[in-house]
Amino acid sequence: MSKFKQIIDEEGKILYIEINALGQSLLTTPKLNKGSAFSEEERRTFRLQGKLPYAIETLEQQVTRIYQQFLRKENDLQKHVYLRSVHDTNETLFYKLVNQHLKEMLPIIYTPTIGKAVEQFSHEFRRPRGLYIAYPDREYIDEIIENRLNPKVDTIVMTDGEGVLGIGDQGIGGMDICIAKLIVYVLCGGANPHRLLPIQIDVGTNNEKLLNDPMYLGWRHPRLAGPEYDAMIDRVVSAIQRKIPHVYLHWEDFGRDNSRRNLQRYQDRLCTFNDDMQGTGVVTLAALLTAIKYTKVFLSEQRIVIFGAGTAGTGIADQLCAGMMREGLSKEQALLRFWLVDRQGLLINDMPDLTEFQKLYARSMSAMDFESVINEVKPTVLIGSSGQGGAFTETIVKTMAKHVERPIIFPLSNPTERVEARPLDLLRWTNGRVLMATGSPFGSVKFEGKTHCVSQCNNALIYPGIGLGVNVAKAKRLSDTMLWEACKALSSYSSDLESSSNALLPDFDKIHQLSQHIGLVVAEQARKEGLSQVINTIDFAQRIKNQFWLPHYYNYRFHGERH
Repeated sequence: MSKFKQIIDEEGKILYIEINALGQSLLTTPKLNKGSAFSEEERRTFRLQGKLPYAIETLEQQVTRIYQQFLRKENDLQKHVYLRSVHDTNETLFYKLVNQHLKEMLPIIYTPTIGKAVEQFSHEFRRPRGLYIAYPDREYIDEIIENRLNPKVDTIVMTDGEGVLGIGDQGIGGMDICIAKLIVYVLCGGANPHRLLPIQIDVGTNNEKLLNDPMYLGWRHPRLAGPEYDAMIDRVVSAIQRKIPHVYLHWEDFGRDNSRRNLQRYQDRLCTFNDDMQGTGVVTLAALLTAIKYTKVFLSEQRIVIFGAGTAGTGIADQLCAGMMREGLSKEQALLRFWLVDRQGLLINDMPDLTEFQKLYARSMSAMDFESVINEVKPTVLIGSSGQGGAFTETIVKTMAKHVERPIIFPLSNPTERVEARPLDLLRWTNGRVLMATGSPFGSVKFEGKTHCVSQCNNALIYPGIGLGVNVAKAKRLSDTMLWEACKALSSYSSDLESSSNALLPDFDKIHQLSQHIGLVVAEQARKEGLSQVINTIDFAQRIKNQFWLPHYYNYRFHGERH
């Protein structure tokens, strides 16, 4: 295995990289490979002479060629597979390419296209990345973690694959989500790709299609539950704490019940974050804070209906509820501003099988279906996290719009085919009065001669900046106040509504500046709360600037024995 070590100065800048790879070993290590950009001296030093064409290219020249190849792919899934093949060949080239075409390529490598890739994971599997920790290997978890490629790790993204996007249990296909999330950490938050680790916990699957698929690569067993599952998670987290004690652990796409329980169980033991609950909630609250600046109706006065009361829906409600409490409401008063609807209708107290986190939002009312809730509540805010495409019908939207001057509607489900309503329909049904943000990318739409910018309520706007701040401050924990500061920073960064056609969130054009802004407020808040583990004299703004990774080729020095 090719090993390498980054030599970093006291300001956090990478000076050069020590490597022990030579010849073909170097060319097949994607984190180190430069392809046709290896210099003449490097070709001699690392035994590459004759292994590459004669011409020596710059990184920019390589990007031009690769982009032309990308454009020849016929559909988004082919483009996704192609970009992943570049990622598996030359990481620096991959990040340079996507950075230059971020708005075009982010939907290809991340949502919504990633959902299709996850479903095809075992059939499209080419090159392993990260670590797979299967239940039958539970006695060897320490050894598995020792087998990681990167000796120093700042951030782990970990899943068990039970609640992937809107497509449910995908078993070990969840690994693709972890890889994609870490790619976004690099592209949007300047994370060092040499210090990241994706982990797939394989505790089986209840997806019969996967269990019956002869090509499925995971553990063929019904998904573990109860004490066996909890013990497995504890084994993994405990091993991580032993082997990588100061890492930032990002939970991703766990099932509805386990997602919240895992976060609550470990949030006081290490610095940890659940993107499906906290990330989705924070970015949604940021969009809502921007919208209510336009409507001039306080957050604490909104009537909020959330359709889809799973991990994302209740996570959104939690963040919005906390925001209302910051405006002076008690928890009891804030909870009365929410009506959560799931498949069985409005959550009410006498429903069987409500989870503990759903019970918090259950109402003392008669049973009602979704349409009846809209008629009865007359919401000012409607949020979709149901995964049910088209759930916000013309009747639903027009009923809501009759009772509010500027209806705020966020159909947040993805992939795109699962979105609750499409932007152009929302504009038609509200006569252009809607303030909206979507979970999938839609770009801009025209209605009655006016172009409306449709903000994507994309977690990529928030979690890379949070991770940046946490790692710069070496935070022991991620507090609720740190999340609140990140939320305010994102909302305040949004441009003027009228000049940007009602955009509620900033575009990805300035994602690096946005992530650095969020990272700074998160790091400073960690310091204020005594959660930072770096000395007080460190200038966080300068440290963020120094550590923000951008793709270019570093100098290599050989370190090892030549055989």
